[in-house]
Amino acid sequence: MKFTPIRYILLICLLLTFSSSGFAVQGRFSVSKHDTLKIFIIGNSFSGNATTYLPQLAKEGGHIIKFGRAELGGCSLKQHWDGVVAAEANADDVKGKIYKGKSMKELLAADKWDIVTIQQYSRLSSSVATYEPYISNLYEFIKKQQPKARIVLHETWAYRRDAKQWGLITEKEEAANDEQMHEKLKANYLTFAGKLHTGIIPTGEAFWIMRNNRSWAYQPVSEAVVKAVVYPEIPPQPYSLNMGYYWLPDKTLKFDPNHANVAGCYLGSLVWYHYLFGGKLKKVKYKPAEVSDEFAAQLKKAATSAFKVSGF
Repeated sequence: MKFTPIRYILLICLLLTFSSSGFAVQGRFSVSKHDTLKIFIIGNSFSGNATTYLPQLAKEGGHIIKFGRAELGGCSLKQHWDGVVAAEANADDVKGKIYKGKSMKELLAADKWDIVTIQQYSRLSSSVATYEPYISNLYEFIKKQQPKARIVLHETWAYRRDAKQWGLITEKEEAANDEQMHEKLKANYLTFAGKLHTGIIPTGEAFWIMRNNRSWAYQPVSEAVVKAVVYPEIPPQPYSLNMGYYWLPDKTLKFDPNHANVAGCYLGSLVWYHYLFGGKLKKVKYKPAEVSDEFAAQLKKAATSAFKVSGF
């Protein structure tokens, strides 16, 4: 096919579109290994989970990273924005200093950040109506405070298959199951990444890939099995990426199908590392002691595959 000038222009535009979306896997940031990649995270416990082992992975890869965090457990986009509004109206208002006595503006001003990430609270992630106007407002606020920073969305994950409740898809309606929760939240992150021209860190996609791996996916146990366990035993939950069952000090059996366990935190950190620095994850040596070599290999495959899924 003969390339005319207009075809060259169209090709360049297409390449720029893919580049600006941030989904190529060669590493998104051209920071020298002797320089520090500065990452500011706006989120909650899920962003904390997903970056747990990122420092260890970065160290092994010869990268220097620095974190800034505006994180608050269970914090939604609306709550983050409400904090900004309160602080802008009155810098001394405690309603604006929601991050251990600091405002988002104060935390952002602490350095010049290379990347700033945003995410929705997992319970609301499947409900498209909960994103606006807060995500756009936060985007504009960040751009004003850090004009050179690249803003990226962090895709959170659906709850474990045996969860008792799911993310909301409307004001009063929950998703029917983990699949609907995942599909809805994925669509929402893709929608707003397109609207705001940001990249996406597809942690939720990696979780979903593992959940559909027949040989390595967690399989829920029956209620009878759960009721039969005696302290300190817990119901079997091999290959789970979520906390699941655990005992409190008072010997009460608790169940958390939402937050990531060690394996889930490792998977999230692999996704973040791959987004930031690229490279072949199968060459990564670091892993938490609690994760077997075989399971770690599957997690690395899932993290890599998340970037190849349609839409990402």
